[in-house]
Amino acid sequence: MNNDILLAPERLNNLIQDGTCTVVDCRFDLANPESGRASWLGGHIPGASYAHLDEDLAAPVQANTGRHPLPGAQQFSRFLASAGWSADKLLVAYDDGSNAIASRLWWMMRYFGRKAALLDGGLAAWIHGGFPLETSVPRISPAGEETLKPDPRMTVSSSLLFDNLNSGEWVVLDARARERYTGEVEFLDTKAGHIPGALNRPFNENLETSGRFKLPEQLKIQYETLLGGRPGKVVHSCGSGVTACHNLFAMELAGLGATHLYPGSWSEWIRDPKRPVKIGGEP
Repeated sequence: MNNDILLAPERLNNLIQDGTCTVVDCRFDLANPESGRASWLGGHIPGASYAHLDEDLAAPVQANTGRHPLPGAQQFSRFLASAGWSADKLLVAYDDGSNAIASRLWWMMRYFGRKAALLDGGLAAWIHGGFPLETSVPRISPAGEETLKPDPRMTVSSSLLFDNLNSGEWVVLDARARERYTGEVEFLDTKAGHIPGALNRPFNENLETSGRFKLPEQLKIQYETLLGGRPGKVVHSCGSGVTACHNLFAMELAGLGATHLYPGSWSEWIRDPKRPVKIGGEP
């Protein structure tokens, strides 16, 4: 296992005992935005603060953005300080089990130049390992706000993708479920389909049935097979730039890093009617 970015429950427990990490609970349900916080209050990893996807891991939605725009450095720094994080601690994120939401926080830490890791298997793996839960609100001493600077090289904009749609420079990997990619079903956004040329890699295909990540060598084979030797640079997309981070994480775990995120993703792409839409199962 990559001990730098993916931690087993036993390893996380040791870090908690040593006081060398900051743990953040990222449970969230798009259909019920307050259920994650309620679940956190009902039981969480000892000392874990809570990150709300809409409030802490996204900026307010604007007319030209997707559903979860990236927060600015000041907003994110303020959140990290409230969670008790400081630069000498490793931030470890988790959610129910898949890390579909937690991977967004992991990527944001990287985007702002800081280290982070995921708990493999999330809260389900922690409980299965026999480790305790805490039901009281943790007493967290707010830390000082760190100066953060984003790395724009890690992202790709709508305009850049549009301008290079047929150039082959970028290979888009769409992390949404197959039926949303094909346009058969769309329950979150106003248009169905996908970005022309995008390949489909549902994020849950990165996981075993247990909810833990597949072995790095297995992920490497699967992604290389999907990409089929395409020479373009890989950019990850989804509905709103959240689960795309899961595929980005999986590729880094597999040793296929240096990929990019399209933060606005499908919900931003469809804001402009000039941007084309593809329906069906082919790229």
